[in-house]
Amino acid sequence: MFGGQDGRVSEVVNGPPPLPRRLLAEFLGTALLVTVVVGSGIAAQQLSPDDVGLQLLENSTATVLGLTVLILLFGPVSGAHFNPVVSAADWFLGRRTRQGLPLAEVGAYSVAQVVGAIGGAVLANAMFGVGTELSTKDRTTGGHLLAEVVATTFLVALIFALARSGRGVLAAPAVGAYIGAAYWFTSSTSFANPAVTVGRVFSDTFAGIAPSSAPGFVAAQVLGLGVGVAVTLGLYPDVSASADDVVIPHSGELSEQHGTFTSDGSR
Repeated sequence: MFGGQDGRVSEVVNGPPPLPRRLLAEFLGTALLVTVVVGSGIAAQQLSPDDVGLQLLENSTATVLGLTVLILLFGPVSGAHFNPVVSAADWFLGRRTRQGLPLAEVGAYSVAQVVGAIGGAVLANAMFGVGTELSTKDRTTGGHLLAEVVATTFLVALIFALARSGRGVLAAPAVGAYIGAAYWFTSSTSFANPAVTVGRVFSDTFAGIAPSSAPGFVAAQVLGLGVGVAVTLGLYPDVSASADDVVIPHSGELSEQHGTFTSDGSR
């Protein structure tokens, strides 16, 4: 990998890593994301038992920071989707130019993400000595479902707008900031992710969601996927050319000067 006399990176990446490596990245990334969400929620409950607003602030802050780091860590391997909605949008928007995920890989990514999310919830429970039980936290109001449509719509639009405008390297802080803000401006606290929704069913804590509420959330997120794709196409009709740069560019060539990925192989 380090071929130059001055130690600069000189490896050329001719496409994305092999699928097993990408699935491992999606599994670990989604697992750790849910661990951050659920674990910080448990910690918030324990540290600030009488202040729900402070609990939400603690939970959202940890999620912003954790998600940003996880995107940076796993993005160059798998794109750091951590979300079946993002993977499905990547396939749909890139299908005409064959720049996005193949449909079969969308299914594989989604399975890895869901299994990882469940594992992440179990891990968070274990670290805090909380038994793994199905959540009893009901989130079935119309406002919650509308919030999930809104949160998912603009998450999709943000990610693909960054890729199309050549700013994919900003995805980590931008997506983290968006999710952090959406914790507060949506009544649902912005799950915006079917895999994370399923994972959070397995923790009867601050960040949990009751099994009876999860199908409605997933349906709202799928609707948000459709609206988000429509918004993205309305703003960037040629977005398919950049579908393979979602979330972080992970194909092309590594820069000799800085060891960073570029989306088009340029230096």
